[in-house]
Amino acid sequence: MKQFDGLPASLRIEGLTVKNFRVFRDLRLEKLTPLAAFLGPNGSGKSTILDVFAFLSESFSGGLRKAWEQWGRFKELRSRGSMEPVIFELKYREKPRGPLMTYHLALEEDSRGPYIVEEWLQRGKTAGKSQILLEFKQGTGFVLDLDAPGENGRRMPERLDDRDILAVSAFGQISRNPHVSVLRRFITGCYISRLAGDDMRKRAESGPQEHLSPAGENLAYVIQYLQQQHPARWEQIIQALRHRVPQLEYVQALPTLDNGLELQIKDAPFLESIPAKYASEGTLKLLAYLIILYDPDPPPLIGIEEPENHLHPRLLPILADECREASGRTQLLITTHSPFFLNGLRPEEVWALSRGEDGYARAHRAADMRGIKEFMKAGALLGSLWTEGYFEVGDPSVRPNGMNHPTG
Repeated sequence: MKQFDGLPASLRIEGLTVKNFRVFRDLRLEKLTPLAAFLGPNGSGKSTILDVFAFLSESFSGGLRKAWEQWGRFKELRSRGSMEPVIFELKYREKPRGPLMTYHLALEEDSRGPYIVEEWLQRGKTAGKSQILLEFKQGTGFVLDLDAPGENGRRMPERLDDRDILAVSAFGQISRNPHVSVLRRFITGCYISRLAGDDMRKRAESGPQEHLSPAGENLAYVIQYLQQQHPARWEQIIQALRHRVPQLEYVQALPTLDNGLELQIKDAPFLESIPAKYASEGTLKLLAYLIILYDPDPPPLIGIEEPENHLHPRLLPILADECREASGRTQLLITTHSPFFLNGLRPEEVWALSRGEDGYARAHRAADMRGIKEFMKAGALLGSLWTEGYFEVGDPSVRPNGMNHPTG
């Protein structure tokens, strides 16, 4: 499993630009909050937001070429109708009120495979101008050595061995420039949840695990780790679960005869526990979400897709509150179709996605929509406003570019 230590606890992405990646021909998200939820019709691009970070993380961890192959090459990656490079641009701060950092990556492919058109990392304003910390074009460029003599460091020319090697990934493993290292650890540490009930019910056969895997198949070993190494945190998790699952008494990871682990769940008033394979998927998913949100050493960014699946609607505003509390230690991106989950959110935390007549997706922040803030000040709930048609976009029953507002 990936390790997440050593990152500034306050590193947050504030802006994201994606061009020519699947349904995003030109997507721009600004003023991103530590907790951000994305809603919209099926096929509007909600999951693709999480795919951006999954693809980047896999590219940085296993190499661009491997990720390019696994994601279907540019035939599947590039927006239909586009022949331009795929571009990702992240804007973030390493700490509150710190300088704005910008990371830009442009990818292309030819008969030899994928390659990096350009890649650069920029740090805010220094002496009235931006400071380029790293810049490469097709394998040739420089890294700014901040340890070198001089007020602004020294540019160190470098040449990568191949044109598909990511410079931040290559040079982020050395201490020449700490900003490059922080970005590499952030991207490789992104966690995108793909929880599957069947996987979580399996008997674990791997070694001890500190963090939950994307599919959740190592749930028993993570519980064992928490029980042994972080008993106070585990008690928080189990108490939160008890408040939401009637009559649940405890959850245990018990050894099997063949040296594996099996998850057991005990309900009152019964005397015997049952294996997780007989537990409800809602109980297992809620347990997994609590483990993710209460992780003693959380990943720098967590993506969760449709947490409302298999959960009781009344639990969702509570889960939204727990997500916001967890966003003080990590950044959360969540896709949802649930008005009950939205009822626990603020308008600046919610984005509605829709596809225009050209077929490409756009994003609109709820806080910027006509009347939303005023209705909420009067006591309205965000999810209710959405289902009643007061959002300008995001209603699958409205044709592209149509207005959802009842008076519109």
